[in-house]
Amino acid sequence: MKKLQRSITTLFALLLIIAVFSVLSPRYFQYDNLIDIINQGVVNGFLACGITVAIITGGIDLSVGSTMAVVIVTCAKLSASGVPVVPTVLVGLLVGAFIGSINGFLVTRMKLQPFIATLGTNQIFRGIAYVVSGGQPVLNIQGAYRNAFQFQIVRGVRMNMIYLLILAVVFAVILVKKRAGVYIYAIGSNEDAARMSGINVERYKMIAYMMCSIGAAMAGMVTLARLGTGEPTAGDGFETMAIAAAAVGGTSLAGGKGSILGTVLGAFTISALKIGLIVIGMDTFYQFIAIGLIIILATYLDTLQNLLLSLFQKKAK
Repeated sequence: MKKLQRSITTLFALLLIIAVFSVLSPRYFQYDNLIDIINQGVVNGFLACGITVAIITGGIDLSVGSTMAVVIVTCAKLSASGVPVVPTVLVGLLVGAFIGSINGFLVTRMKLQPFIATLGTNQIFRGIAYVVSGGQPVLNIQGAYRNAFQFQIVRGVRMNMIYLLILAVVFAVILVKKRAGVYIYAIGSNEDAARMSGINVERYKMIAYMMCSIGAAMAGMVTLARLGTGEPTAGDGFETMAIAAAAVGGTSLAGGKGSILGTVLGAFTISALKIGLIVIGMDTFYQFIAIGLIIILATYLDTLQNLLLSLFQKKAK
């Protein structure tokens, strides 16, 4: 229960938002609207799951939006050329993993600060997306590709929601049950201590950034299936939403702490808030203010929690 404390808090916040907006507008609690909250949170959920892993190492990845765009136009080109769905998806995942390895190389081997490294690659990958697409949307996406992600299992519940669940479970198992996850947490808690303990810090940071970009690749492929066109502009600014979801879910931006469950709940919490503001008729640009305040508040709560814990430990001694 102690490990799940922040996730439970995020769940209560999500339920509170749903309750408040349901009172303000009865149609908010309708089935279609609740499904729309989940649907709108899926892409951010993929991105946030990936970026959570990078943040746990004490790093960050500001290139996830551009990674999305590269995967989108690459998969769009393949699909429009008649390549079957499975090879297209595999290429998308490989492109994501390769991009993650580039970010990991810059951070681990070239010793660049993650913020600066991924800020630079954000621009590079966005440019690559424009080059691949020729600056124009890629059309004629196969119906089979779109159906692979958009197939409706029951009313409103689509395959992309199932894929998010699968990715979240896989990432959670890696972080909680596997050696790589233990090392990733150790690196984020104290990198020097982790290195002195014999952990190959560079290797596991590389794994973390590859996982981050795989999450972005999945977000890109889902977006392509939804839009039906390969937009090189897709994903612009999405890194902010992903970071916000991770922060709301309890991931410490200082590293060493976070969970996939909390992050997924954080993504749906933000989605619930955004849709709630729309339902009550508030102008959409207030969403930016709300998201900014959420990031600040979530970071402050994490800082306050660490301060209180430190004071409690001193008192106990």
